[in-house]
Amino acid sequence: MRLKSDNFEHGKPIPADNAFMEIGEPAKLAANKTPHLVWTEVPTTAKSFVIAVIDTDVPSKPDDVNVEGREVRYDLPRVEFVHWLMANIPLECRELGEGACGEGIVPRGKGNGKLKDDLTGPGKAVQGLNDYTGWFKGDKDMDGHYHGYDGPCPPWNDTRIHHYHFHVYALDVEHVALENGFTLAELRDVIKGHVVDEAVLTGTYTLNPKARA
Repeated sequence: MRLKSDNFEHGKPIPADNAFMEIGEPAKLAANKTPHLVWTEVPTTAKSFVIAVIDTDVPSKPDDVNVEGREVRYDLPRVEFVHWLMANIPLECRELGEGACGEGIVPRGKGNGKLKDDLTGPGKAVQGLNDYTGWFKGDKDMDGHYHGYDGPCPPWNDTRIHHYHFHVYALDVEHVALENGFTLAELRDVIKGHVVDEAVLTGTYTLNPKARA
């Protein structure tokens, strides 16, 4: 399969409109729109699709994150951070317009455990939890269940440019046993042995003008 976006090219920066935060003394809230995505050359054995968006450059320790007068070291070990999980995307869906699956920032998370009208997807698609759920845990204003897409928000003092990997998986089943609020581990478990093809589009993002790849 091939995966493309009208918003950014593979290996190039993701626009601020598709991010959670953008540069602004040192950072401010952004439009947080899901980016346009289109996937082609789908195998004939495909019956449904899954989307997973993962940042692989997240600091493994939060000690220096967004702390005035300090930097997140370039050589600090990095871990994954989930920005979007969506499963049971119907076979006829091959394209999502910008903002089609959500835009804006909802304190305590889109859906917030109940899935309201601010959380959308094609057909009977289900939305997993992204890792803002854990990041904001204990915050009196933001604590909640963050379903669906919430875009890039790397530390504004990180010396490393972050890479966001947009995965589209084609599965040989029409439906996997997941409900709204599933995790990345649960997704990986249920699609094991059912992936017939995969396409990846990688975008970059930083809030630090001095960051490097």
